[in-house]
Amino acid sequence: MNPMLRLSRRARWAVPGGVLAVTAAITAGSMITVAQASPELPARTPAQLLAAAAGHTGVPPALTGTVVETASLGIPDLPSTGSPTSITSLLAGSHTLKVWYADPEHIRLAVPVTMSETDLIRNGSTVWIWQSQGNTVTRMLLPAKADGTPEATPAPAGTPLTPQQAAQQVLAAVGPSTTVSVDPAATVAGQAAYELVLAPKSSSSLIGKVTIALDGQHTDVPLRVQVFARGATTPAFQVGYTSVDFVKPAAANFDFTPPPGAKVTTTGSTGSSPAHQANPQQSAPKVIGQDWLSVAVLPADALSGISGTGNAASAAGQAAQNVGGSPGAGSGSVDNAAILGALLKAATPVHGTWGSGKLLRTSLVSILITDSGKVLVGSVTPAVLYSAAAQVK
Repeated sequence: MNPMLRLSRRARWAVPGGVLAVTAAITAGSMITVAQASPELPARTPAQLLAAAAGHTGVPPALTGTVVETASLGIPDLPSTGSPTSITSLLAGSHTLKVWYADPEHIRLAVPVTMSETDLIRNGSTVWIWQSQGNTVTRMLLPAKADGTPEATPAPAGTPLTPQQAAQQVLAAVGPSTTVSVDPAATVAGQAAYELVLAPKSSSSLIGKVTIALDGQHTDVPLRVQVFARGATTPAFQVGYTSVDFVKPAAANFDFTPPPGAKVTTTGSTGSSPAHQANPQQSAPKVIGQDWLSVAVLPADALSGISGTGNAASAAGQAAQNVGGSPGAGSGSVDNAAILGALLKAATPVHGTWGSGKLLRTSLVSILITDSGKVLVGSVTPAVLYSAAAQVK
């Protein structure tokens, strides 16, 4: 993945490409515009477009644009916390990313949210991360790599996916289990684009198809990714440019001076800060299955981070006691245990040879919380989760 696109995701469930939509946010505002008429582009075969999409890992062209990430997963109504990185925001919200990109060493990202904003500015080997809430600034000094290539640009937790990142995640699931075709060309953010269509062959996948819009004039840059639930005619998840100009941003976009009164912290590239990526020491999920039928078995602390309890089983128990409860005194928002409780209230008790637990199924994602403390997530039918649970009980 090229330096521009190696961006951290918000601290959310980490799942493989076939489970892309569990990391999404629900639409609540601007929607990505779909074209009303097909533009004219030279004919290209599915194999040609697939090769173009899979091979687009080099340095992208200079551009300025706005990316919107939205979803509609059919989850239950959740209490609102007002925090852009809470579980409610991750599963119920719309996320916008403004991008200025000149080259791998000159990048600016802005993540606006209600009443605040996080900006990342890279100018050469210096990266600035400014968070308006709290007026804090982190200055990072990136060392030169031994081979002379630019060091990857770190990004704040909470940075939405770019279409390029989303496309690469989806393409990771492509193989003999996938049917590849081409839809009529579309217009995305004013650009004529090819529509590559990837569809799982297995009926055990909740994903019906994924479409990747590739710019028809600018080296096949992915402009939009849409994920459709099986049998659906509208996307359950999409991330795409709502505006994009393939022009080099002015150098002034990459200048930054800390605002008056800001608290400035300087670190090296391996330094830690609240704005930096998720802790690399955090245990990664185990993955059972492959391609579209991948199931992520989340670590024991997956739910404790929501409710503040010791493990998944105790978190579930604590959250169940909080259903219908009120937020903590003076918190000004609903606590995370109440959010988890709302999810569990909508879940169905299930059991089998693998054990027992609770199942939450949406249009695109199935989540199994076992009584033994495991959390399994996948864009698959419950039967696939149960089979995976039998392997880890």
